Amino acid sequence: MLSDDELRLLQAIKQTGSLSRAAAQLGKAPSTISHAARQLETRLDALLFDRRRYRLQLTPAGALLAQEAERIQQDAHRLGRRVKQVARGWEDRLSIVTDEIFEFETLLPLIRDFDALDSGVHLRFAHEVLGGTWEALREGRADLVIGATNEPPSIAHLHWRELGRMDWIFAVSPRHPLAKAKEPLQAETVQKHRSIVVGDSSRQTGERSYGILGGQPSLAVPSMRAKILAQRDGLGVGWLPAQRVQPLIDSGLLTPKRVAQAREPNVLYIGWRSPGEAGTEGQALRWWLDKLADPRLAQRLLEGRAD
Repeated sequence: MLSDDELRLLQAIKQTGSLSRAAAQLGKAPSTISHAARQLETRLDALLFDRRRYRLQLTPAGALLAQEAERIQQDAHRLGRRVKQVARGWEDRLSIVTDEIFEFETLLPLIRDFDALDSGVHLRFAHEVLGGTWEALREGRADLVIGATNEPPSIAHLHWRELGRMDWIFAVSPRHPLAKAKEPLQAETVQKHRSIVVGDSSRQTGERSYGILGGQPSLAVPSMRAKILAQRDGLGVGWLPAQRVQPLIDSGLLTPKRVAQAREPNVLYIGWRSPGEAGTEGQALRWWLDKLADPRLAQRLLEGRAD
């Protein structure tokens, strides 16, 4: 490790190419700088300065020392800031997993608000689908999950609360054969047409899908947005988030259809793990939990984008 003075000495010589100019830059006598340079070489038992040329230069060993010492010093300063940050109750990092049923764009204003806190917490976002969302929490890949569906599973130290309720509507493109089919649609009628589904991202449990009838062909897509677009373009049929696709229905790009067996609404949850009681979480997690308690934010998440 180098002292701050030694690091400044290396950088000054590298920048100026002269002991006298380095001394002037550092506000010290040239003899003091020359003595410090030789002491550093003696201490490290290495030739750090090439004195053979008119312009003083760092040897390859000296250049490596300057580069790595600066990096180590920066790392040490960052570590110091992170230690103080955690000591003040802020986490070092926070991993947030949202169910893919939500769109990331709806969280951008919240991220800007969090950045304004200047907490130093590193945020990491990821998407999962259906069982993969709770699974991310169970496996430690998430500190907080947003929009998880189905009842909260049995997870150690799990805390959860309801975020909102998502209603579903069966809708097809006006160009699709089912658009003009007699209502209510019977299962045997729907079964003849391809269903668009968002694939479950769970790695451990069996893959689950909603809205597929026995023997019905399907097209698995990577996101709810992709599902909406695929059905808008007549590539298949299925259930869609009612609030999100209402603008497409109003504009005639999707046609709603009554079906004999309606789909029940889904309750969406937020979940997190804490070894203590709820309310003892780190400051970053607590900030997000407080924000997500706002019903207006929950409504924005449910509505998403229709285009």
